[in-house]
Amino acid sequence: MIEQQLSAAVRAAIEALYNHTVAPEQTALQKTKKEFEGHLTLVVFPFLRISRKSPEETAREIGQYLREHEPAVADFNVIKGFLNLTIAGSRWVEALGAIHADDAFGTRPITAESPLVMVEYSSPNTNKPLHLGHVRNNLLGYSLSRILEANGNRVVKTNIVNDRGIHICKSMLAWKKWGEGATPESTGKKGDHLVGDFYVLFDKHYREELRTLEATGLTREEAEAQSPLMAEAREMLRRWEAGDEEVRALWATMNSWVYAGFDETYRRLGVGFDKIYYESQTYLEGRDKVLEGLSRGLFYRRPDGSVWADLIADGLDEKLLLRADGTSVYMTQDIGTAKLRYDDYPIDRMIYVVGNEQNYHFQVLSLLLDKLGFAFGRGLIHFSYGMVELPEGKMKSREGTVVDADDLMDEMIATARDISNELGKLDGLSREEADDIIRIIGLGSLKYFILKVDPRKNMTFNPKESIDFNGNTGSFIQYTYARIRSVLRKAAEQGLTVPATLPADTPINAKEQALVQSLADFADVVREAGETYSPACIANYTYDLVREFNQFYHDYSILGEADERVRALRLTLSAETAKVILTGMSLLGIEMPERM
Repeated sequence: MIEQQLSAAVRAAIEALYNHTVAPEQTALQKTKKEFEGHLTLVVFPFLRISRKSPEETAREIGQYLREHEPAVADFNVIKGFLNLTIAGSRWVEALGAIHADDAFGTRPITAESPLVMVEYSSPNTNKPLHLGHVRNNLLGYSLSRILEANGNRVVKTNIVNDRGIHICKSMLAWKKWGEGATPESTGKKGDHLVGDFYVLFDKHYREELRTLEATGLTREEAEAQSPLMAEAREMLRRWEAGDEEVRALWATMNSWVYAGFDETYRRLGVGFDKIYYESQTYLEGRDKVLEGLSRGLFYRRPDGSVWADLIADGLDEKLLLRADGTSVYMTQDIGTAKLRYDDYPIDRMIYVVGNEQNYHFQVLSLLLDKLGFAFGRGLIHFSYGMVELPEGKMKSREGTVVDADDLMDEMIATARDISNELGKLDGLSREEADDIIRIIGLGSLKYFILKVDPRKNMTFNPKESIDFNGNTGSFIQYTYARIRSVLRKAAEQGLTVPATLPADTPINAKEQALVQSLADFADVVREAGETYSPACIANYTYDLVREFNQFYHDYSILGEADERVRALRLTLSAETAKVILTGMSLLGIEMPERM
């Protein structure tokens, strides 16, 4: 908007003053720092070679030219080699009008020719419920998908469910040995929680067995190798891979319990998928691709029958693809899943949302897919994110110390209820209205607290810190949005509406100009979030916008303003701030309440 116009004007100034042409990227402007007067700043140091003058003199000459030839520039000041430009108030009124006229402001349209991007996230195992780590994964993946769509991409949201393997057999074996026919219906437990209990139970008995074996003089490694319980689990996996009807039937039943539980958790969390793949359907495809690569000389077989990829020449090492007994490993499954996806969709870009402990895995996968001829192989993107912990420390599934996603959401909603009641936020609301607002606050606070952090960083999630109506929290943003919606409702009750257009001579003060400039930044923030794969850009921008609005709201009356032109401007500012907040938070998957 204004930045592009002024960038072009700067290039014209340089050509007129110094008879030299510069590229657009050399005249990019940045927001003026708050301690200085002005709206936009030009760094003139790159032009000293062509001006052959001091930084201050070069900046003054460019500033004078702009003030004389560019109507958008009302004034300027020079701080060493920095030219600070003050934009005319009429241009900010015009910018606000353009934002108001664009219902989809900040986003780009999606067309049939838009790139097709597939985003994989969640990737749960069917031996346990979703936990806090999955929450961060799901929120990042879903938000990234929304942000990519806002940048004009067609997006396919996909999930790969790890529904086979030794860990699944551990839960199955524990149920068979000690379950006594328990079902979700007979126990009153969600299916994923019930199956997770048996995974923990297996580990409990396994550890007891190891202690008994070690008491006979065996080392830990020897005890693990001789464990009857683990041998039974491995035999169950072998029978599963051989298609044993009894094992397959138990597997299908227990997985169905888990899927019903997952679906409920995903619904509460507000995330979803366009296509779900299952490892049980992809690992054979992967094995076939590996054997095809073996026949083409891309891989090699060791004397024990295992198949490997030699990636030493690529700066990595040797990677196991098929075990000696012919069974698959995770890498085999990922190759098979990639094949099925490529068969299903003409993917232009593939993004895997997986924790940073798998960085090396995806380096290898990228090379293998490229060698096998997948067009997106070399260019696949591993959206690598850091781990999330609680103040008490790390979580362990086998020991039952994981914080389940369901329990966490329940705690967030309960905390939201306690704080809202304490502050009187729910006074006068019906039970149904209060429950809905509490749910929106609790889950919004959870999502915002996680998404505001740079995805690459490890983080500690503290439920109590995440709900604060005055800090950098989702509830603070939600409260401000509800406040704006209340102002607009009161305006409507008084017969006041947001005008379709604003006269160019509408008075606009410095605080209002700053708020318009913040609104105008939204499109660039959405683009940056898409380019850097960072929902945190959206979260922290929205927080800064909300702070800017609250300062304006504190200093100036909206409905009580006597000047009709100024009142119309402030109503428009309020409506457009609410619109951008709503769009920004929707890109994070966060609901906004109409009242709080």
